Amino acid sequence: MARKGRDFIARHGETVFNAARRLQGDHAHTPLTRAGFAQADEMGRALRDRLGARPALTLWASDTERALQTLAVIAEHLDLDWHDARRDGRLTEIAMGGWGGRYYADLVDEVGPVVVAGGLLRPAPDGETYAQIATRVAGWLADTDDDPGDRLVVMHGISSRVLRGIMTRQDSHPEFGTPIADGLPQGSVVMIENRGECVIHTGTGRAPA
Repeated sequence: MARKGRDFIARHGETVFNAARRLQGDHAHTPLTRAGFAQADEMGRALRDRLGARPALTLWASDTERALQTLAVIAEHLDLDWHDARRDGRLTEIAMGGWGGRYYADLVDEVGPVVVAGGLLRPAPDGETYAQIATRVAGWLADTDDDPGDRLVVMHGISSRVLRGIMTRQDSHPEFGTPIADGLPQGSVVMIENRGECVIHTGTGRAPA
């Protein structure tokens, strides 16, 4: 049975790691750049135009700095209290193990392509698999299925694609074996309702990872 209410799923804005072309993964403290804050402003304006002031939204975010900063800006546009937001580590980005924090160029020279077909990140040998991401985000979905009404979820590029894929019943990816939705640039927002998805705002940030 589909969850009652709409889910607005947002990808955080550009960070200092993104700007430097470093592989971010599940690093917790990578703050937004000025461009990232501008992208958060754009998402806030788009959601304000659609939902108006003080909409009845349950606020969720991964417990990373970049997601929480993005949510703070969006919440200000919506006249909502950031302090009411709920955090969950299951919404964080794919863990990249020993590849996390490395410069893309250096890593590619060492191991070959890191971004593969469809704009997905190649899992690191000691990192997280897509099936493991699916397990944790599906667990979050099951535990929050009774959230009342609409909600806003601020998270990450790869993990949001898996979450969206599960919510919209996508076919399993032929290589990674789990539903994965199409990628969107940083600063994008989608709305999922009754397992259907539409793009509310397309960001101007980097895509896909």
